[in-house]
Amino acid sequence: MTAGTAGAANAQRIREFKMPDVGEGLTEAEILKWYVRPGDIVTDGQVVCEVETAKAAVELPIPYDGVVHTLNFDEGTTVDVGTVIISVDTDPGAGPVQEQPAEAAAPAADAEEEAEPQGRQAVLVGYGAAPSSTKRRARKPQPEPVTAGLQAELNGRAAPAPPATPVAVPAPPVVPAASAPVGERPLAKPPVRKLAKDLGIDLATIAPTGPGGVITRDDVYAAAAPAEASAVPPAEAEAGVPAVAPVTAFDAARERRVPIKGVRKATAQAMVASAFTAPHVTEFITVDVTRTMKLVQELKQDPDLAGLRINPLLLVAKAFLVAIRRHPEVNAAWDEANQEIVYKDYINLGIAAATPRGLIVPNIKDAGVKTLPQLATELAELVATAREGKTTPAAMTGGTVTITNVGVFGVDTGTPILNPGESAILAFGAIKLQPWVHKGKIKPRQVTTLALSFDHRLIDGELGSKLLADVAAVLERPKRLITWA
Repeated sequence: MTAGTAGAANAQRIREFKMPDVGEGLTEAEILKWYVRPGDIVTDGQVVCEVETAKAAVELPIPYDGVVHTLNFDEGTTVDVGTVIISVDTDPGAGPVQEQPAEAAAPAADAEEEAEPQGRQAVLVGYGAAPSSTKRRARKPQPEPVTAGLQAELNGRAAPAPPATPVAVPAPPVVPAASAPVGERPLAKPPVRKLAKDLGIDLATIAPTGPGGVITRDDVYAAAAPAEASAVPPAEAEAGVPAVAPVTAFDAARERRVPIKGVRKATAQAMVASAFTAPHVTEFITVDVTRTMKLVQELKQDPDLAGLRINPLLLVAKAFLVAIRRHPEVNAAWDEANQEIVYKDYINLGIAAATPRGLIVPNIKDAGVKTLPQLATELAELVATAREGKTTPAAMTGGTVTITNVGVFGVDTGTPILNPGESAILAFGAIKLQPWVHKGKIKPRQVTTLALSFDHRLIDGELGSKLLADVAAVLERPKRLITWA
C-alpha cells in the first residue's frame, strides 16, 4: 500500500476529537481525568474525559463509535481549544491501522534541515526567534588579536626584540558550554528573569541547566547562594568568626508553588477587571433578625416544605429579590461599547460558592418569579452541584445580582467585589446574639450586618441606600415578604 493510500485509509478510519469550546469564548482547558484508555471500546455520547475550563469542570462525550486509538495528552495537561485530544478507530474490524511509511516524512525533514542548518533553539514566550526568517544570522568573525609585531608593521616601524625570558600569557577564561554565546540574550522565562533581578543576579553569568539552554529558578538560586555566603566581612573571616548559613526569603525548599489556571485564574482575572472597571461603593447596615430566625424555625416544621432545606440564606435571598422588585432600576448593566444602560426585567440571582477549585458564582435563572419552595429547591441544587464540581458554564453566565454568604465562616461582613457585568452584590454576615434596644429595653437579640456593593455608574447613593434599607426592613419584619410582594 502506498503512502497516499495508507493516509487516505487512516483518514477514513481514525476520527479525531478536538478540545471543544464548552463555554463562551474559552481558549483552553485542563484535562482532569481520562475515563478511557487506548484499546477501550467507546460509543457515541459516552463520556471519555473530564476537563476544567476557566469556569467549571465539564465532562466531554465522544461523538463516535469505535475503539480508542490514541490519547494525545496526559491528565493535568492544559490544552488549547481546537487541539486534537483523542482519536478513535471507527472500523476496528478492518485490521491493524496502516502506518504511513517513514519515507513520506523524509522530504519534510530535509526541507526543515535546509531551513534550520544549526538546529532548533528553545523558544520562550516573548523571546522567540524573529518571524521573518528561521535562519540564524551568521556571527561576525572575531578579530585576531593584534600582536606587537603586527602593530609595529602597521605603524611602519620595526618590531621590538622579544624579551629574553618568556612571558606567561594568561589563558582566556573558560566559558561553560551551556552558557549563552557572547552577545546573545540568555534564555529564561519572565518569572525567572524577575527573580534574578530581585536577587541582583546577572543572567549572563549563569550556566543554564534547563532543556535547550534555558536558565531555571534553581540555576538562579544556585548563583545567589555563593554571593550570600561571600557577604561575610573579610575582617570577621580573618578573625575566625564562624560562617553562618544565609537565611533568605527566597528559600525554595520551604515554598510550594501551584500553577495559576482553571477557575482560580478566571476568578482572579475577573475580579481585577471588575475592581478596576466598575466604580465600587459599599454600604453597611446592622439589623435585628430575631423574627426572621423564628420564621426559619417555623418553616422547617411546615409539612408543605418537608424535604426542603430552609435556612437564613433562603430568606435573605427572598428579601433581596423583594427589595429589587421595589427598586427595579438596580437590576441593570453598563454597556460600554454602545454607551447604554441595559435595564433587565428578569433577575438571575448569583450565589457565590467556595469550591476546591476556587470561587464560582452560579445563578438561579428568573429567581424573581420563583416561589419560596422553588427558590429553596434550586438553591439547594445549586450548592450541591457546585460542591461536586459539576457546575456547567451556562449556569455561571447571565447573572444580574449576587449574594455572598460570608457569615458561614463566622465573618461579620466585608466589602465584596462585583461579579463582572452585574450591578450589585450583597454580603450576608454572621448572625450573633447581641445586646439590642428592643421596645425601649436592652435585650439579647439575633443580629447580623449586611454589606451592599454596587456599581456607582448605575446606582447612585440614594438608590443603593434604599435597596439596602429595604432588605434590612424585610429581615427585621419578615411579614413584609407578603405585604411588599
